[in-house]
Amino acid sequence: MGVRQKKIAVHDLEIGMFVSDLDRPWHQTPFPIQGFHIRSQDDMRSLVSHCKWVVIDVAEKRENQESGKSASPLFGHRTRKETVGREVIQLPPLHIREPVKYSTSSTLKKELKLSKMVLEDAEAALQRVFAAVNRRETPDLREMAGVTRNMVASVARNPDALLWLSRTRQHDDFIYRHAMNAAVWALVCGRELGLNEGLLNHLGLGCLLSQVGKTELPKAMLENEGRLESDDFARYRGYVNRGVAMLEGSGVSRAVVSVVQGHRERHNGSGFPEGIRGDRIPLLAKVAGLAEYFETLIGPRDTFEPMTPAKAVNLLYDMRNIEFQEDLIETFIQAVGIYPTGTLVQLNDGQRGIVVSHSPARRLWPRVMVMTDQEQQPLKSARVIDLASFNAEQEGGSTLIIAECLPHGTSGLNPAHYDVTGTESRWNLSRLVGG
Repeated sequence: MGVRQKKIAVHDLEIGMFVSDLDRPWHQTPFPIQGFHIRSQDDMRSLVSHCKWVVIDVAEKRENQESGKSASPLFGHRTRKETVGREVIQLPPLHIREPVKYSTSSTLKKELKLSKMVLEDAEAALQRVFAAVNRRETPDLREMAGVTRNMVASVARNPDALLWLSRTRQHDDFIYRHAMNAAVWALVCGRELGLNEGLLNHLGLGCLLSQVGKTELPKAMLENEGRLESDDFARYRGYVNRGVAMLEGSGVSRAVVSVVQGHRERHNGSGFPEGIRGDRIPLLAKVAGLAEYFETLIGPRDTFEPMTPAKAVNLLYDMRNIEFQEDLIETFIQAVGIYPTGTLVQLNDGQRGIVVSHSPARRLWPRVMVMTDQEQQPLKSARVIDLASFNAEQEGGSTLIIAECLPHGTSGLNPAHYDVTGTESRWNLSRLVGG
């Protein structure tokens, strides 16, 4: 069915409508994403205070009302239609005791040099932990804890560096990559929440260890974990308790164990292993769960095409107070942006590139490393364009914006061929000769 758009006054809005456009630029409003369902009176009040009219997606609203008639898959990627009509749970806003206000104290160029070594150390330490577990030995987590502290320090100084490396780094083993990337997403979110470095250490280590119970699962099951039948899923979901059991006697803190234990629980009680809900889920486990789910949506797989990060952000926003707490989702989006680091994009003039970082004040105008010209031919030397700064200097219709997000692995877009700090091509002759 096609989508029919209808322009209406904000005072005529109803809960359940899908707002697809506003009477003003999205970046001039507090709404963290472009396009969202109205789920509460607070949403409507916010729209009334900022707009006189909006555009709603009529077909999407009608489909959503009918979607409750069909069963959702037991386990898998949720679509926007599948989230509407499910139980919504309202909780008081998250309260962080004595939140820390972090400032960026290191440049991307400087921090990339430091965080590259941190990431390599983290991967090596994690492999040693998994190897010990496979030998039925109690893992020595002292090295892993030290590496986590270095990861936390890097994210505290500059959240973009470690995120860039984790998003663009290639790794053959799914479990390692998934654990590493989920940990970085969680740390970036925790930094935005204002968690102190002690809590960030617990969060990061918990995320890194959260996948340890998967080491006993068949590779085929891991590759298709979003499409499992009920019998396989029953075996799969046991990985959480297996992971907790594997960490017994390792000396890991209770806070870290709670992250491993609770990262698959969900706000509305639809998670596992205990099916707890709402404020019974520890805060760090909530952050870890959101980060791990986001990585599940966007992580490259051999068996199916992952979502673009921008689509995953939109899906998360639609899960507010359903599978994840509303203000936690909004904090996550504020931390990673509408177009998270590592998102492949095409600009409205035809150039293609990858998002390097974003500005919370200009959520739709991130910094993009352009790798092709307007005809999608690879550039010898990439260049970074700060869309917010560029557009501030433009007049009339010459604004440069993101036209669309591109699938993972789009031909001709390999950031590994370029140095993001200097944006020169790694195919540069002088570098090949050793100059």
